[in-house]
Amino acid sequence: MTIDVLLSGFEPFAGAVENESWQAVSRALPVLRESGLRVEALELPVAFGRAGDLLEQAVRTHRPALVIAVGLAAGRSGVTPERVAINVRDARIPDNAGASPVDEPVVPGSPVGHFTSLPIKAMVAALGEAGIPGSVSQTAGTYVCNDVFYRLQHLLATDSELAGVRGGFVHVPSADVVAPQAAAAALVSMVGTIRETDVDIARTGGTEH
Repeated sequence: MTIDVLLSGFEPFAGAVENESWQAVSRALPVLRESGLRVEALELPVAFGRAGDLLEQAVRTHRPALVIAVGLAAGRSGVTPERVAINVRDARIPDNAGASPVDEPVVPGSPVGHFTSLPIKAMVAALGEAGIPGSVSQTAGTYVCNDVFYRLQHLLATDSELAGVRGGFVHVPSADVVAPQAAAAALVSMVGTIRETDVDIARTGGTEH
């Protein structure tokens, strides 16, 4: 089965009732389908290893043209497409399975990092045009979000059968900063931008720190 877009979000963690990443994905899904796109979505567990396994299975099953994994970054002030995934697990709190890895590789013996294959600066520009706060992020952290991001980019970089599939990770902030419906609109906007953009735009997106 080949589809246009595969989205993923996460289940709640750390005692929360909801996870804004899944709220955004579940709201974006019907809108994207109504536009005529073939879209699938899955809710991932907040669990090192297991989340990446499930996303990898979904990518192999659906053979999407585009994969966007979405996570929650509660302390941020906008929607943040991620630039790079790093090959390390370093948990500040246990995941939902009780695991707390410290300074462990995501994929042993693999590169220190993988860049996104999404046009993140064009995506941020589209967010600005839609009135949604956003910026390029230089780090997806070292928790399960980065774990999934690294697994996705490593898969796309190393499996020749997935050549041409584009993928990356986007963090959404807490609902009091960007409401779930607005975060969903951001995902819809970014999907459209990605599909229309082969080469990212040249504009600053760096930071001093």
